[in-house]
Amino acid sequence: MKTLKIVLSLLIVSFFISCTDTPKAEEARTKTTPIIPESSSIKVLNFATFHMGYTSDANTVEFDENNKKNVDSIHQIAKMLSDFKPTVIVVETVPEYNETLQNNYATYLEAPETSFEEPNEVELLAFELGRLAGVKRIYGIDHKMEYNYAIGSEITNEIDSVTHDNYQANPFESIPDQNLLEKGISLHEKLARMNHPKILDFLITINADILTYVGTENGFEGADEAAKYYQRNLRIYSNLNRLKLDANERVFIISGGSHTAFLREFMRRDAKYDMVDTFEYLK
Repeated sequence: MKTLKIVLSLLIVSFFISCTDTPKAEEARTKTTPIIPESSSIKVLNFATFHMGYTSDANTVEFDENNKKNVDSIHQIAKMLSDFKPTVIVVETVPEYNETLQNNYATYLEAPETSFEEPNEVELLAFELGRLAGVKRIYGIDHKMEYNYAIGSEITNEIDSVTHDNYQANPFESIPDQNLLEKGISLHEKLARMNHPKILDFLITINADILTYVGTENGFEGADEAAKYYQRNLRIYSNLNRLKLDANERVFIISGGSHTAFLREFMRRDAKYDMVDTFEYLK
């Protein structure tokens, strides 16, 4: 009987020791091999382009959207980008146009040889990418707002006309190797430059921030115009956030470079989205 009591006592002690050690052992394993939860963020390929059709933009890139060689080059780019395997495409058209946009896209999926009257990057690149990737959903998120980009030439600038005017006269001075208006470069090179981080920063500066150097003696005319452009892009971002997207979506966004630049700033601070490196696909 005494022997049995000793054995039982040893078993009880052993049980409590093992229970006490288990959390420590688990903690040690966690420290050496941390558990990394799977990201629930929506993958986004945020792609900048110049406008391939008519545009009212002050600065434009020369491009003949009806030239077959150009169209073939665009489709090669679309094939590269389709490796992202998007489930949703987002373009720079207003939401009010979505029904027409989706009807045009459906027509293109049925007949890729369809010719559009005034094709731009939506019909030329986004539609082809979507066809190759089997994308069913396409939406526009643009929001139109006018602002006076030329305010610096319309008022007596008392803030710093030298900085503003010198920048406008030679905007690519600090990044000559990324000049978007350089003649003779290929479509691929144009788009590579358009998506370069330095150019994305530049596009915010030239479209908005440089206007903070413009104003009358006690006025903020330039800053107020720049604020309108920020507001437009914030509203574009709100339109993106209106879309019903789950964590498994892969979203391809194509827009003019300055909108891409603003979206980049907003999304990289937003846990909802996880932007991929554009150059993983634009090779």
